[in-house]
Amino acid sequence: MNFLAFAFTLLLSVAAAPAALGADVPNIPYEKYQLPNGLDVILVEDHRLPLVAVNIWYHAGAINEAPGLTGFAHLFEHMMGTGTKHQPRGLADQLADAAGATESNASTSFDRTNYYDTWPSNELALALWIHSDRMGYLLDTLDQAALTNQQDVVRNERRQRTENQPYGMVEEGLFHNLVPKSHPYHSVVIGSHADIQAARLEDIKNFFKLYYRPNNASLVLAGDIDKAKARALVAHYFGSLKRGAEVPPTRVETPPIAGERRVVIEDRIELPRVYMGWITPPAYQPGDAELDVVAQILGGGKSSRLYKKLVYEMQIAQDVEVSQYSLQLGSVFTVQVTARPGHDAKELEAAIDAELEKLRREGPDAKELERARNTIESALITGVEKLGGLADRMNRYNQYLGDPGYLGKDLERYRILTLEAVRKIAEEQLRKDARVVVYGVPGKQDLGPEVPTPSAPQVAPGTGTEALNAAEEWRRTRPKSGQLAPFKLPVPKSFALANGLKVIVHQRPGLPIVAANLVLKSGSEANPLDKPGLASFTADMLDEGTRSRSATQLAEDIAQLGTTLGTGSNADSSHVEFVVLKKNFAAALDIMADVTLNPAFAPQEIERQRSSRLALLAQVRADPVALVRRATASALYGTKHPFGYLNIGTEGALQATSRDDLRGFWQRHYVPDNAALVVAGDIDADELKALAQQAFGSWQPGRRAAAATPQPRTTSARLVLVDKADAPQSALRIARLGPPRSTPDYAAIAVMNAALGGLFTSRLNNTLREDKGYTYGAASGFRFHRSTGEFEIRTSVRTDVTAPAVGDALKVLEGMHRPMGREEWMRARDSQLRSLPGEFETSASTVNTFAELFSYDLGLDYYRKLPSRLAAVTPNSIQAAARRYLQAQRLVVVVVGDRKKIEDGLRKLNLGAIEYRDADANVVE
Repeated sequence: MNFLAFAFTLLLSVAAAPAALGADVPNIPYEKYQLPNGLDVILVEDHRLPLVAVNIWYHAGAINEAPGLTGFAHLFEHMMGTGTKHQPRGLADQLADAAGATESNASTSFDRTNYYDTWPSNELALALWIHSDRMGYLLDTLDQAALTNQQDVVRNERRQRTENQPYGMVEEGLFHNLVPKSHPYHSVVIGSHADIQAARLEDIKNFFKLYYRPNNASLVLAGDIDKAKARALVAHYFGSLKRGAEVPPTRVETPPIAGERRVVIEDRIELPRVYMGWITPPAYQPGDAELDVVAQILGGGKSSRLYKKLVYEMQIAQDVEVSQYSLQLGSVFTVQVTARPGHDAKELEAAIDAELEKLRREGPDAKELERARNTIESALITGVEKLGGLADRMNRYNQYLGDPGYLGKDLERYRILTLEAVRKIAEEQLRKDARVVVYGVPGKQDLGPEVPTPSAPQVAPGTGTEALNAAEEWRRTRPKSGQLAPFKLPVPKSFALANGLKVIVHQRPGLPIVAANLVLKSGSEANPLDKPGLASFTADMLDEGTRSRSATQLAEDIAQLGTTLGTGSNADSSHVEFVVLKKNFAAALDIMADVTLNPAFAPQEIERQRSSRLALLAQVRADPVALVRRATASALYGTKHPFGYLNIGTEGALQATSRDDLRGFWQRHYVPDNAALVVAGDIDADELKALAQQAFGSWQPGRRAAAATPQPRTTSARLVLVDKADAPQSALRIARLGPPRSTPDYAAIAVMNAALGGLFTSRLNNTLREDKGYTYGAASGFRFHRSTGEFEIRTSVRTDVTAPAVGDALKVLEGMHRPMGREEWMRARDSQLRSLPGEFETSASTVNTFAELFSYDLGLDYYRKLPSRLAAVTPNSIQAAARRYLQAQRLVVVVVGDRKKIEDGLRKLNLGAIEYRDADANVVE
């Protein structure tokens, strides 16, 4: 080991932000070097929290797929979790869960595949042991059984994310028409059923041998590390892995679009949608930054041109999204607009074209350019506050530019842009004769010929495995945990203004970022029974204009600060929130106060918002996940309870809601003694006190109107079916009422649920995904409220295995009533205990965590005490909680799927009485 620790080709560099960019640009020192085997290593030392982000990029994605192997890079991403020579399948995930690792996942794009997680810093050796064994010793155990299982999982992911997702097939059609079939960007990254199913074990192995080698990868460690010790650990675990063959450069030409291409695609959707796409300059090349700015000007929130024209003024569109998707072989610029009911794609296209022509001809104005630049800069800076975001950003810069410290230069790309440069790029790139136009319209979905799921081949385990690296016996031993530096979870400071407003603040060192959340203890629980959705409607009206600002002026003012203002409500609370650079905090706080204290509730804005909400309800009917949520809420709580509906309410309630209803809810509940201003970031209590008094001191005292919550009326049926003909998957919920947030069983419930369905290694996910291949993922959770909460199992499964999946899930629940083994208990308990610091990784997450302290009256020192409560959870207390909250006779199974294909199998489970509901959750005969 020691000689490897000093055998690097050390290419040390230190990042420094250009002085001209100003003090708000983060200066993030880093070291970059390369091991003799070619692995790039980037180290960032940051001791704010006892956490370290581990982030590996393999420079392989869909760009490296051979013809006929679409989705292959993504399929291989899944193969990396199937076990290695020294870590049997499932062990790495179990160890990560037990260690308290968070954000453990992977993703594949057109240009790369990344693997990432965030660990308690004393477990860095364990993290590197796991990741290095995958890099060096995967082929030693990779066999046909593992491939067959992951083919099932990935095909379920395609069904869930593309085929059973509204507009999924339309978006895929856009990419099919942007480039020829031979181009690696032709297919969406997940690929086709036929190609996924046709993948051979030999193809998988060859892909690994070429692309998953040290010389085609880069590793970033960002967080609480000692760089000298980290270098030694990296050398120990990765240094002996063999270098692979040189990866041949990608020689693919992206042909320009020589004439407009048009296509109409039918999908199971309620509202038409228009997609426009252009092939634009590659990532970080001239024109890329300009088009980021164009995307913001056209579709970056409520202050953008397309939103103001199509959504606000003409009211023909429901939503607008514009993006520059920056890629290696040529980026993709897209405009996406969804129609309001009563309007069609042709009408949308004409309105979009008018705005595009105006931008090409006249360019933006100075304010628009400034807003776009500020928004992009804020997103870049706030994006690196999270250790995982920082690590991934540095890996991105390293892959595309060879410079992990490019952040300052990246910001400079936008600061040097001129009005004429932005106009010119729109004129040159966004031409009618260089685009694809796709109309997504309601109709019958065409999924092509069905690709059957074959029976698993009978092959002896281990057949065909091979080794790339020499055996190293020491790798069989799991590394010991390091010494964890003492760390106490934070306790925020608090003070109150004279009017009763509570202020909660936690100062965080580091980046010049401040997050704020004004939270009120009134959500849908306070809705009148005849006005479901009133709390949500009221919250959404706050940023639709004040006494001194119109809706458009408000949108422009907040965008000028480089942020967005979020308003909304949930079951127990309503909120107004933002995250902003420190230099703009005072101005953003003033806007927060204005929308809270002075909403106009202008009649024309109410009608516009009403139309938008009615359109959202229409879209629910096309979304199986939204449908199963709606049906589950109604089945558990009934129609005489405010939680018996989606947060948005019902069509009838929306139509009946008046301006007096909205103002009345605001007057009763938006009072200072019902609210707390929660702030975290680069600010101290003394500074905040003066700013809070200035912004909220004039808020007149009041007292929240108490709401008497009725008792839930759960359906007597035990199976609820919602028919969605020809659905490729069934959306499932298995649910029951649960305890309130104040339950003394909270810690035991948290640990119990971690084992049941809260972790990737949970019983549900292991059974339904890893063992059976029925689903892309299965999870469970308790949703706590001040009053009655609920428990639910959530998953979507292949249509033909709907009944077996329900049966297996119920068996897993039954098994929770039996004593839990020591290893599983410790893993579940430790996962909850050791992951707690991650709740405070960013200013925004800290604010949201502390907002719950106020919403549920938990006390400011709650998180200081929580570790001891979790540590005290025993197998006996887990079993007691399972018996108390997971009784089978109180569960309701809710299924949204193709009734003609799934009903007979579900009936054979003998669950009990069956109830049929429509897309609005109404009981039908």
